[in-house]
Amino acid sequence: MSYLALARKWRPKIFADVAGQDHVVRALTNALKGGRVHHAYLFAGTRGVGKTTVARILAKALNCEAGVNTEPCGECSACTSIDEGRFVDLIEVDAASRTKVDDTRDLLENVQYTPSSGRYKVYLIDEVHMLSGHSFNALLKTLEEPPPHVKFLLATTDPQKLPVTVLSRCLQFNLKRLSSDLIVDRMALICEEEKIKADGMVLPRIARAASGSMRDALSLLDQALAFGGGELRDDDVAEMLGSLDQRHIGELLECLTAGDAPGLLGQVRNLQELVPDYESVLNDLATVLQQIAVLKLAGPDSLDEDADTEMLAGFADQLSDELVQLFYQIAVTGRRDISLAPDPRLGFEMTLLRMVAFRPAAAAPPGSVTGGGQQLTPGGSIPRGAAADRKDRRSAASTTPDLAARSPGAPEWPGIIDALKLTGALRQLAENCELIENDASGFRLHISRSNEHLLTDQLRQRLAEALRAAYGDNLRVQIDLVDAVSDTVALREVDDSARKLRAARDSIQNDPDLRQIIDVFGAEIENDAIRPVNGSGNR
Repeated sequence: MSYLALARKWRPKIFADVAGQDHVVRALTNALKGGRVHHAYLFAGTRGVGKTTVARILAKALNCEAGVNTEPCGECSACTSIDEGRFVDLIEVDAASRTKVDDTRDLLENVQYTPSSGRYKVYLIDEVHMLSGHSFNALLKTLEEPPPHVKFLLATTDPQKLPVTVLSRCLQFNLKRLSSDLIVDRMALICEEEKIKADGMVLPRIARAASGSMRDALSLLDQALAFGGGELRDDDVAEMLGSLDQRHIGELLECLTAGDAPGLLGQVRNLQELVPDYESVLNDLATVLQQIAVLKLAGPDSLDEDADTEMLAGFADQLSDELVQLFYQIAVTGRRDISLAPDPRLGFEMTLLRMVAFRPAAAAPPGSVTGGGQQLTPGGSIPRGAAADRKDRRSAASTTPDLAARSPGAPEWPGIIDALKLTGALRQLAENCELIENDASGFRLHISRSNEHLLTDQLRQRLAEALRAAYGDNLRVQIDLVDAVSDTVALREVDDSARKLRAARDSIQNDPDLRQIIDVFGAEIENDAIRPVNGSGNR
């Protein structure tokens, strides 16, 4: 006897077996009870969530010999024929392979004829968005006014591609992605019925890999059984999926917690022998970080049952809330960008090194090694001698006086801007700020509300980072919005330009040669055309 795949063997036969789509099942069963079945339904959703399954159950409910009912009997010839795919009045079409208008016309040629054996003639068109524009036009009239014995059940993964004229003639149901817990419960039931033993972490691991698709989950379950010779062992499934044992993720997190870049690279070299899927590794790392965040902020009762609470608690004590969020964001971004790297391993390494390199100085543990190879002091700041050696990255640190050694107000703000060597939009922001306070604790700046558009979060942060790079990592930088400012570099430049323009105009007006020309020829001076040249008042 030929083997039947689990996804086909355990396909729901009645509405009660459909998992995770209660909103769709409720609407359809109420329509069947009240005799208000629409002539056209559109089922939309990602792959493997039950679109075609729900459509087939509805076709059975409409054609069951026991009568139109919410649950087909499953035993009559109509029900068994639909389950076996040989019911003559259920016309299933894959629109991806029949996109031409002639195919659609051939399909609809027999619409007007009554069903051969069933109560309704049901057209089930899968991936309907693949039809061409002319095919939709051919379908439209029939879809709008079909004969009373015809029902249209359309399924698609991309409803945005359907014409509005088609959407307006259908009742649309959006099927949801299934939760991992629901998929695990369903697979556990199947394993129990099939007498299959599974290790504790196998089913959650498969459910996560399925990304909300029950069909994908059952296909992976089939693949895992073949890979493990009929058994579901955690190591086998992890190897099949390219994911890692939790122990390896824990070792990576230990190095990240300690800020140990050489240790991280050593772990990557060890992982290379397992030939992992590096995207999957980052996914597992992000999952653990999410669990740590849940533990820290919501407590252990909010964790999933399969979470390793003891391991998570150890890291939760060592990592701040901000650091967990930073690591998680870098892991997610790195997973997205890993395909752009020259090699997946290099992209994976750079993601881990980014977590160390962009770690806030205050969060770095004592004695940890940063990307620059400098030892951090217990307070988290880099010694000034080390900072001065990095002239290629912080040239301002060697040219700007130490903040604590200066009296308030010195040097002036224009000199500080020049010393920081700011450019572009960042310099424009600084030049429109007024320096209010300048002491050992930091800077307080004012900027006019008329220039609020310059004070973006990114530019605010970059200006603060530039000042801290020059004067100390713990420097306070405060920028306040005020109604007006009185002394900024930008205002000084405006005043200077106005002064130079007045001087230029006075020079022109008082030039004796030009006055003689005006008197002889009756000429006039166009003041708006006068511009100072080369920063002087000369014309």
